[in-house]
Order: sequence, then C-alpha cells, then structure tokens
Amino acid sequence: MTAIPRGRAARTAKLARLPLGYAGRAAAGLGRRIAGQSSEEVSAEMAARAAEQLFNVLGELKGGAMKLGQAMSVFEAAVPEHLSAPYREALTKLQRDAPPMRPQQVHRVLDQQLGTSWRDHVSEFNEVPAAAASIGQVHKARWADGREVAVKIQYPGADEALRSDLRQIGRLAPLFKPLAPGTDIRALVDELTARSVEELDYRLEADNQRTFAEAYADSPYIRVPKVVASAPKVIVTEWIEGLPLSRVIAGGSAVQRSHAAQMLTEFALSSPALTSMVHTDAHPGNFMILDDGRLGVIDFGAIVSLSGGFPPELTKMIRLAVGEHYGELLDHMLEAGYLVAERSPETEDLAEFLHPLLEPLRTESFTFSREWMQRVAAQYSDWRGNEFRTARTFTMPAQYMMLHRVLLSTVAVLCQLDAHVPFGQIVRQWVPEAVAD
Repeated sequence: MTAIPRGRAARTAKLARLPLGYAGRAAAGLGRRIAGQSSEEVSAEMAARAAEQLFNVLGELKGGAMKLGQAMSVFEAAVPEHLSAPYREALTKLQRDAPPMRPQQVHRVLDQQLGTSWRDHVSEFNEVPAAAASIGQVHKARWADGREVAVKIQYPGADEALRSDLRQIGRLAPLFKPLAPGTDIRALVDELTARSVEELDYRLEADNQRTFAEAYADSPYIRVPKVVASAPKVIVTEWIEGLPLSRVIAGGSAVQRSHAAQMLTEFALSSPALTSMVHTDAHPGNFMILDDGRLGVIDFGAIVSLSGGFPPELTKMIRLAVGEHYGELLDHMLEAGYLVAERSPETEDLAEFLHPLLEPLRTESFTFSREWMQRVAAQYSDWRGNEFRTARTFTMPAQYMMLHRVLLSTVAVLCQLDAHVPFGQIVRQWVPEAVAD
C-alpha cells in the first residue's frame, strides 16, 4: 500500500473523479439509448461501472470517503435489484477489503503506540491483515497468555485524510442519491462529519467497548470481545470469528437470515437500556454469527450516549403514533422540535404518512423485505404524492439525528436479510414505554 493521499488538493482531485465520472457515464448512456440499446441495459451497465469506480476511489482514499461508503451501503435494499446488485457488491467490499499497509508501516505504528517492547506481549503476529476498516486495518495475533487477539492499527495519515475528506465530501451527496431515495443525504453527511473525528482516538473506542463487553458478558444473544490493550492509534481486543453478516445476506438460508435479524434487533434495542449507549455503525461488516448462535459485534468507535435509555420525547412520539392519537402527536412533535408551527401538516396527512412506518410495531412479528422497503421508499420519494409533501414539513432535532440514523440503518439491514422478526415483541421487552397502552 502506498501512503494515504493526505493533501487537500490530492484528495479533492480523487473525490472529484466520482461525480465527473458519473456525468460522463450518463452522457455516454444517453448516446447508447439513442443508438437503440434498452434503457434497463444502459442503467445496469452504468450502475456496475459507477460501483467499480466507487470502490476503487473510496477504498484507496479510506478516511471519511470510505466511511461514507460504508454508511451508505445499508440503504441499497431500497433500490430495485438490477440497479442495487452492483452497488451491493462494491460497497460490501468496502466493509471487508482495502489495499493494506506494508509490514514495515505496521511495525512502525505499533512501535510508536505500544512501545518497542510490544513484541514481548505478542507470541504470534500475522503480517497479512484480516480485515480493513475505514481508518485502520486489523491483524490477527496471539497474546502472550495464549489468547487469540485482533490488533486494529490506524493508517498513518488517517487523521489528516479524514479531516480533509470531511471538508470535501459534500460533493459526493448526489452520487449516493440512488441508494437512498427520499433521504436527506446532505444531513447524513453533516452528521457523519460531526461524529467521525471522535473515532480517531482508539482509547475512546476501547472505553466504549469495555462498557458493552461488561453489559453483555452473560448474554445468550450477544458477544462483545473484551479489550486487551489500547493506545491512541492501536487497540487490541479478543479475537472472535463467525459467519459474516454480509454472507448471511448474500446467501444465508431463511432460518439463518431470521436468526441473524432477531439477534441484530435484540442488540439494537437492548443496548440503550443496558449501556446507556447506542452503537451507531450498523453496517453488516460489524456483525457476525458465531458458532454458538450469538451475534458477534465489533467496532465501537461510533457510539452515542443515551443517558437513561431511549429519549422520552421519542418514545412518547412512538406511543402516540401507534395509538393513533394524531392530534396529540402533532402537539408533541411541535414541542419536541420535529415540526415548525407554520408548516405543520393536517392530522389526516400525518396519519397517512406514518402508516407504513408503524407496520412493524403493530404486530408481534413482522417480515422485513427488500420489496417492503422499496415500496415505502418509492412512496416517500414520489414528489407528486401526499407523503412527499408531508415529509417536507418535518425537521430533525440535531440531538436525535444519530439515533434516527441507527434505527433507519438497522431496519435497512433487516430488509437486506429479508427476514421475519419478532420485532414488536422485542420492542415491548426493551422499550415498553414506546408501546404501552
């Protein structure tokens, strides 16, 4: 691996290749349609080429660019299959692959962060990385006490690269629009910008992971590896191994998919109650199904604190919506900052807008599928429809944006799994105040 491009000019030039490349392919596609090639064939070819360039550029840059690719990958379930398949393949690669650091770079970072005596604590170290993350890569090793461990090492220059990306990455928003129709991509980029810098200090990640590992130490459903050692740019944790969630999505049986979906729902809804935190990086690369059936969870750099669990403003809003108390709901949304008084919708419009979103909560179990998500996404993104006009009346309180992103991302992954989940039952167990009679 060559050094990560650090300079603003160099990284901006590489990021600029994405929208410029997309525009060029669009022009070429128009020519092929004029020449008689079908629109569907041209669209599929453009999607494949865009996905290939997306992986090549974001994977090379890593930093914030690669992080945005990982965050957006969960939304591909909302896109028709002939368009989403190339994106799914390329973005899944972002969750597991990237050009690795050279061994001498790895050793240099370890010497700087853990001291040159780190070799006294490690009896075996695999020079070939086992996985790649947005700002670091993971190596498998064996600790002196015999435990297999994962050593995550931050890429040299990743901090500068990330900060540069965060200043420039807004230009990518139009490219990701097909992956999230109806979603405010700009707001997502702004939210990622505000939070991503925190992930540069692995000591914070280690503290987060210790909290989760302790909370789930005796859980029959969730496994969080313990932290063994940490430094600002290196973190060592217990090694866990299982079937990656991306492989369950790609080819798992119906039983495997439903089991994975139930475990993921259990984790997402239980963690605020058990840890007063929420894991905000809900893409498939951070989850695996272990041999004992538990959900293995890794990468705790992106965490939001929720003192006291789910915010009472949000649980009250859900409870009023499920109970169809729309007049009271409008008042509460206005008070909580989700509406602006002069743009508030009519109660009938609000009820129509919320109906699809409330389906999973109105039964003990629900089947999350790509078809359902595509239908809902199309309904909300149709500018001629009432739902689209109603959506434009809403605002998003900044303090709740991360939590909404987690909930939306989790639902998107459940739809990728195309699975039947006891969703309402799990909500009633961990967030009973949201669905109380």
